[in-house]
Amino acid sequence: MSGTSEGTGRKGAAAPDQTEQKITEGHVFSPSAPPLAELREYQAVFETAPLAMALVDRGGLILCANPALAALFGTAAGVLIGRAADDLVKLSADRRIRHAYREVLHGRRSRFRCTRRLKHPDGGTLWAEITLAPVEGSRRLLLSVADISDRRELRARLRHLQMHDAVTRLPNRTLFFERLTAALDSSAYDDGCTGRIGLCYLDLDGFKAVNDTLGHRVGDRLLAAVAGRLTECVENDGYTHGGGHLVARLGGDEFAVLVEDSLGTEQLGELAQSVLLALQQPFDLDGQRLSVSASIGVVERSVTGTTATGLMQAADTTLYWAKADGKARWTLFDPERNAHQVTRQALSSTLRPAVERGEFTLEYQPLVGLSDGVTRGVEALVRWNHPQFGMLAPNRFIGIAEEDGSIVQLGRWVLRTACRQARQWQCDHPEADPLFVSVNVAVRQVWDSDLVADVAEILAETGLAPELLQLELTESAVMGSAGRPLQALQALSDMGVQIAIDDFGTGYSNLAYLSRLPVSALKLDGAFVRGFQDEAHPNPADEMIVEALAQLAHRLGLTVTAECVETSGQASRLRKIGCDLGQGWLYSRAVSADRIGQMLGADPLSA
Repeated sequence: MSGTSEGTGRKGAAAPDQTEQKITEGHVFSPSAPPLAELREYQAVFETAPLAMALVDRGGLILCANPALAALFGTAAGVLIGRAADDLVKLSADRRIRHAYREVLHGRRSRFRCTRRLKHPDGGTLWAEITLAPVEGSRRLLLSVADISDRRELRARLRHLQMHDAVTRLPNRTLFFERLTAALDSSAYDDGCTGRIGLCYLDLDGFKAVNDTLGHRVGDRLLAAVAGRLTECVENDGYTHGGGHLVARLGGDEFAVLVEDSLGTEQLGELAQSVLLALQQPFDLDGQRLSVSASIGVVERSVTGTTATGLMQAADTTLYWAKADGKARWTLFDPERNAHQVTRQALSSTLRPAVERGEFTLEYQPLVGLSDGVTRGVEALVRWNHPQFGMLAPNRFIGIAEEDGSIVQLGRWVLRTACRQARQWQCDHPEADPLFVSVNVAVRQVWDSDLVADVAEILAETGLAPELLQLELTESAVMGSAGRPLQALQALSDMGVQIAIDDFGTGYSNLAYLSRLPVSALKLDGAFVRGFQDEAHPNPADEMIVEALAQLAHRLGLTVTAECVETSGQASRLRKIGCDLGQGWLYSRAVSADRIGQMLGADPLSA
């Protein structure tokens, strides 16, 4: 093959005849083509290459094909010449792929690659990776078709192993969240779908005991058996609509049933109940008979506005409710209950710093002598002026404070503030009999702090006499006290501090034990006093109980305070049967310290 002539580069010189440069049918090479022997080698490589290939012109027609391509489609190479390449490898079915393919043909894109599923001559299918790229120095393009079916199968097997649990063979946490995320994509729902989603979040009750006593091998077999029953329940769900449900193991003894295209809470409830019944049947594992139960949190809601994180949080919360409510049950998500829990969590997280920020305040409710209507003391009641939720009563946060231990810090603040205020009233009104102040004490304050040292320090700091301080503990906290609590109560009593049992009559009511406690007063629970409200039809039983408690207390040298006194008739009857003090709305609601100061200079409150 000759090169270019000397006159090729001169103006007006004739170009070489391109038809004389043909080496083989369907191939045209430029004047600068390699020697004939080298071209024959290229042709041999093309013909013997295991990779299926074809040369394509700019119109997308096949100019020549190698035997590998012909074998791939079960035909002869000559039959493929002249066929449209995009039709052969099914590129026209996808608009995006077809556009990219044509961009390469027209030279507006340097390379094209895609994966297509093709029909195999034996009737089966194969996955092929199709590549189209220009041949350098030519207007032709090289089309290659690589069979990647084995590669895809291996990838699919590896993905299956990656996405499924080894013990139960169920989809694992990764696959579950992948499916959940896809299900929450609103674009996946058309007019024929419900646009709702449901989730049953399940946890086995007491599964740890199985692992601890019988070993993890038995535990794993039990998990596999549970997975089988869950799958059966899902398959037998009469509500199944669309693509069915996904059963997954999320980890440990936690499972989930994802209900796509849910039909409502009734469907989810029946599915959860069927799961509970299925799991209640004993499991036979190689002669080992095991019984388990499960707790299930059920959530059902619209796909719109729902996120995977939000759905799982709701499911986790509801599962916790099912556990707390007694286990072996299913519980449906309740927005109102959840809002209360969220509020509780918000209070818990801000309670400790709230004391330091000075968000708490005290109000005082008078304790009035039933015989003369004179205010003898006050009960200090703490309030939380929360920046978000407003003024909160003790029942909204005291339980939280006791759980997380912040009651010690809060209780110390209440005690100091109440004693300081009682001493201030005494100084402001020297002509009046000093008021004692009654402060509620949680039993955790006795265990987690040196209450005796705290009281002694505060009394010395404020100058309040010990007998003007009364500490109230609930009956359930005091009755049965032993060890440190009893020693603390005795030390406080020896110091001169008064000890009162609050809500007496509703707890243990261990009367024999009462005589051995350093107690100076009983406060009758309001449940007894409310029985006195119907003055036209009094309940003789309530009156007999209160009278008996009052007589017992007096024989033990204790005073008796009746709570929740709301009418003068109640006050009169309580006075007649022996109660000493009354506390309630008849006299006053809990008021500010300034209002108590005004009462000290006023006439006695009439009973």
